Amino acid sequence: MKLVSFGALRRKNVIGLNYRNIELIGRYNPRSHYPLVDNKLMTKSLAAEWGVPVTELYATIERQSQLRQLHEILEPYKSFVIKPDHGSGGKGIIVVTHREEDVFIKASGEALSLPDLRKHISNILSGLYSLGGRYDTAIIEKVVAFDPMFADYSFEGVPDVRIIVYRGYPVMAMMRCPTRESDGKANLHQGAVGVGIDLKTGKALSAVIHNRPVTHHPDTHHDFAHLMVPEWGRLLTMASACYEMTGLGYLGADLVFDKNEGALLLELNARPGLAIQIANGKGLRRRLDTVDAQKHARSAKERVLFSMYEME
Repeated sequence: MKLVSFGALRRKNVIGLNYRNIELIGRYNPRSHYPLVDNKLMTKSLAAEWGVPVTELYATIERQSQLRQLHEILEPYKSFVIKPDHGSGGKGIIVVTHREEDVFIKASGEALSLPDLRKHISNILSGLYSLGGRYDTAIIEKVVAFDPMFADYSFEGVPDVRIIVYRGYPVMAMMRCPTRESDGKANLHQGAVGVGIDLKTGKALSAVIHNRPVTHHPDTHHDFAHLMVPEWGRLLTMASACYEMTGLGYLGADLVFDKNEGALLLELNARPGLAIQIANGKGLRRRLDTVDAQKHARSAKERVLFSMYEME
């Protein structure tokens, strides 16, 4: 493995965790605003107030005693997603794509029983997957209807778009494409592909899996060079508007495409990771400096246009 020097990383304008934590999160993200994004239910409520479309909520489970009614809670739904309210990094998420009576089939084809789901939700409630290990709430929500336009770039799951927003300006973006290894989830740590996206056009720039460059999806074998995200300006504007919505100066907005409802806000992150730099093959520092040099206020749409046409 080739080692890269600190100087080489600086020349590529790559920022590290210390810079992110101190200069970005510490400076621009008031801790009092964290619950707006750490709590997925609060994010949904806030987004509804601002007219930002989100995935449909089916049910919440807050107490262990509710697990006795799990069969009744799930009865109306053939497919659904279970996730912890305060989870991070994709931990604790189960995507059920279809069911056969009380046998629930995941995207990978693995079958789960009702007792399996009870145990998993019980673990969520006890804080196994939550930030800081706190007691948590289980969210059950609608599975995003897969849009066939992404069939070449996803395995049994829905890709999402992560957009980094700095002081209201979109500064970097990637699409996260599920794989067999990632169990149909768009999570880089679990083996999804990260595809850097050009801010101006929405076209793919480069792709990585486990931080290693790739050109084709490992399961579908299609070339990422042909990937282009539709409605690109709208996605950037939705992400940019989350700055006013949350008051956070450095955030990650995760958006998905539903074939019936269009673009939806999946969730927000007050501590977005830095792997997006690897997916794009360039660092964030120069773009952050460009934003810092702006001296007058702009609307979300104006900030998006600036990012699309002025950001290097």
